[in-house]
Amino acid sequence: MAAVRDVEIDPEGTFKYILVRLQRPDGGERRDVVRGTKAAEFHNHIFEKVNPEMQKLGYECKCLGGGKIDHNSKDKKIRVFGLSTGYGKADHSVTVEILKKVYTDYEITWSDDKK
Repeated sequence: MAAVRDVEIDPEGTFKYILVRLQRPDGGERRDVVRGTKAAEFHNHIFEKVNPEMQKLGYECKCLGGGKIDHNSKDKKIRVFGLSTGYGKADHSVTVEILKKVYTDYEITWSDDKK
């Protein structure tokens, strides 16, 4: 699992994201990761890209929900908010904890706001 990065998001802007649970088919190790990009028109587009990549590495994927991320790299701020119509709202507090592992010097906040 060390080969899989905790976070893969765009370096700037506001975009959709999903929280994905990776698990070995035998029920062994599991981990949650964050993926987000402006390139995705819908949340399922992100999952459709992540799922085959993770299956090749031997993981089963489950989308735990989604939302949006506002990433301001200049001010070192990330805001997590919103929800996914298809997958429902991710637990933004979990997402923030994962983001903090990677963006250690950022101010990272979350809310249930839609915008």
